[in-house]
Amino acid sequence: MELLHSGKVRDVYADGDDLILVTSDRISIYDVILPTPIPDKGKILTQLSLWWFDQLSDVIPNHVISATDVPAEWSGRAIRCERLEMVMVECIARGYLAGSGLRDYERNRTISGNVLPEGLVESSRLPEPIFTPSTKEPVGGGHDEPLTFDQTVDRVGKELAEELRRVTLEVYRRGSEIAAAKGIVIADTKIEVGYANGTLKLGDEVLTPDSSRFWGADEWKPGSVPRYLDKQFLRDWSGQLTDWNRTAPGPEIPDEVVEATRNRYVEVYERLTGDRWS
Repeated sequence: MELLHSGKVRDVYADGDDLILVTSDRISIYDVILPTPIPDKGKILTQLSLWWFDQLSDVIPNHVISATDVPAEWSGRAIRCERLEMVMVECIARGYLAGSGLRDYERNRTISGNVLPEGLVESSRLPEPIFTPSTKEPVGGGHDEPLTFDQTVDRVGKELAEELRRVTLEVYRRGSEIAAAKGIVIADTKIEVGYANGTLKLGDEVLTPDSSRFWGADEWKPGSVPRYLDKQFLRDWSGQLTDWNRTAPGPEIPDEVVEATRNRYVEVYERLTGDRWS
């Protein structure tokens, strides 16, 4: 096998016509890979993504060929998948006001060109989910930048932009319904898609703590900051540091923060799938 690409979290190998996607225990925030791994993170992300791919198979096909036909040393954290010609747009859906969306709203009551009503506060549920795409920058190429829908049309054309919006919002809607039944709020999520033989397919990961913002439904209340069940917890920890400016190299993560981060990933996996992580 040939290593084709090593990203912030995943390593991609060529194996004949197929790709082997290996999810490491690396973690990144603000597009910076931190030097401390989170134990089991790669396996949790892989297994949770596989679970979601099954739940969403009637919404959009995905790139998975096999979760077992992979080298033994990567068992549990790798999938054999199709090669996709990736669409160079990060597809983001937001159903609640948080993160960069909150900051944008506070500036001018819009997020990526979506006009929102007055009176919303942190963690408010939006009147309806919105599509807020961004650029897709390579590792080391800078931060992803927000795109309006019109800017997305300029990049990929009107037909594809409309399909990206439709698929992203439907993945979010379906995922939110499933998660709500398990007592979890999905505030927002990001998906990546690409083409295989002319068919648009879901790739990379889907509805994981790396790509989504999860809250416990019983802890959510507009105007407050719910307990995060995703890597936002790590971003908040880094925000307390006075000697890091969100550029490489990233800071070492203390043991207690590593454990608390891992516990959140495990909790999300167990609550969503109903299976015990072992």
